[in-house]
Amino acid sequence: MTQITRMSVLYAPTLKEVPADAAIASHQLLLRAGFMRKTATGLYTFLPLGWRVIRKIERIVRQEMDAIGGQEIMMPILQPAEIWHESGRWGDYGPELMRMSDRHEVGLCLGPTHEELVTALVRNELKSYRQLPTTVYQIQSKFRDEIRSRFGLMRSREFIMKDAYSFNEDEESLHESYAAMSKAYGRICDRLGLDWRTVEADSGQIGGSVTCEYHALAEAGEAELVSCTCGFASNTEVAECISHPTAQGETQLRRIETPGVGTIAALAEFLGIPESATVKALVGKDADGAPVAVFVPGDHELNEIKIERAIPGFSFMDDAEMEDAGLPKGSIGPVGLPEGVRVLADRSLKGVEGWAVGANEHGFHYVGAILDRDFHVDEWGDLCTAKAGDTCPKCGGTLEMNRGIEVGQVFELGDKYSRAMNATYLDENGKEQFFQMGCYGVGISRCMAAIVEQYNDEYGIKWPASVAPAHICVLPLVVGDEAVEPAAERIAAELADLGLEVVIDDRKERPGVKFAEADLMGWPVQVIIGKRSVANGELELKNRQTGEKSTLPVAEFRELMSIAHREKRHIEAFLRSIADIPARHAR
Repeated sequence: MTQITRMSVLYAPTLKEVPADAAIASHQLLLRAGFMRKTATGLYTFLPLGWRVIRKIERIVRQEMDAIGGQEIMMPILQPAEIWHESGRWGDYGPELMRMSDRHEVGLCLGPTHEELVTALVRNELKSYRQLPTTVYQIQSKFRDEIRSRFGLMRSREFIMKDAYSFNEDEESLHESYAAMSKAYGRICDRLGLDWRTVEADSGQIGGSVTCEYHALAEAGEAELVSCTCGFASNTEVAECISHPTAQGETQLRRIETPGVGTIAALAEFLGIPESATVKALVGKDADGAPVAVFVPGDHELNEIKIERAIPGFSFMDDAEMEDAGLPKGSIGPVGLPEGVRVLADRSLKGVEGWAVGANEHGFHYVGAILDRDFHVDEWGDLCTAKAGDTCPKCGGTLEMNRGIEVGQVFELGDKYSRAMNATYLDENGKEQFFQMGCYGVGISRCMAAIVEQYNDEYGIKWPASVAPAHICVLPLVVGDEAVEPAAERIAAELADLGLEVVIDDRKERPGVKFAEADLMGWPVQVIIGKRSVANGELELKNRQTGEKSTLPVAEFRELMSIAHREKRHIEAFLRSIADIPARHAR
């Protein structure tokens, strides 16, 4: 028989008030419902109910990894700096890498990811093409010294992740491993009950040439996503931007006084034109410190990833550097720039006649500036961040915008790490070859937050059955009553005998407290038993997802359980049948 959890002994302290630093639903509810507690900034302790959810997410992930031939291992969290120096990432990773030294002054780090360590592992073990492909994975805590730890589990300094690594003999085999993992990630998202999208993405600090992210759609998501009805979807960090700036209307260069105008919004208002008819200037410097002026449509933002690719080492100038370079903040334009300033512009501006731009003098702007007559551009490129209303690069339709929580990402690394760390195998001709590698991550604790962001209401969490800390909560409304308590115990025992995870609220609390906390904690189904229902041979069912309630004869409920037992229904299928009862018996 499955063990029944008793609320009288369960360590699940709830909070009546929303914690002051909890800004989003998942952070608030996981704290209020007693699923976790804050230890320090970006660090959380999972309490019993929270850990149950984490373990269920892990189980789903393990099942899908095992189904495609993944083999689970466990690597050290503490990694030697030596292997990070081999890969070249010790200096490149940045301040997010938690570095330290041991008593012998040997450099170490707390692993944010394990590409280096797993490559060092297999280069001594996988020697022949006959051993390939091999995929290993682990589920463990990772560490990143986030500059701003916020939003609870969404951006924490310690988090739980599944990271997998495939080792392949050629690109074709790598593509196959990548495709199998991508499908597995889709199944994981489905089984977690997420409303999700696969989007084009940037490989960031991990590297590699092919990657995509898996996002749970949520208003609280930190990522901005653009998508189209044709199926195109991308993170705005990398989406091709096809914008449509408008002409300002004048083609005669005219210098006008613009007192107090230092922003695009102010310029557009002053001239009586839309922001799309203005041109925004941003200034920085390249890796050698040479000045660079970048021009984009006034209604768009410069994409920092794209400008870094266009000008490696690019960084923005501060106010003092701008003044020293003769570039007055708020009034910069391409006409009459100081000598030696490199000019880049977004390609969408190439056909626009009559730019409205700064005049490189405080309080003055130009209208009617014409390319190649009044100024020149050294380089053109896709430099803007795509946004809603832009043209879809796949079909020519119109993009719409969503926000997403990144719950997973897959990468084709190629030989980035194997070449740097001299990890080779012998091919069928006895020749040494570098491994073709892939890496694949799922944020376990982020998945938990994403689920709560999608499944909640004003009363609390609404867990999908697949990850709920228990399937059913039995609520005896009068504990100690000679009829109510035994009836509730019998129902709980019968449900547990079917393999369902059952919680019984055997606390001597008022019914209102029990109802409120059952909703807050989010049990998928509530079975409510009071004096009246026992006297009538009935019980009340509540579907937490819909909020619907129904009264059902106990005999009919037992018949449903008997049918489920005879037909050996899957637990979740049976649970759905119970949850659907309120809709069939709606009041």
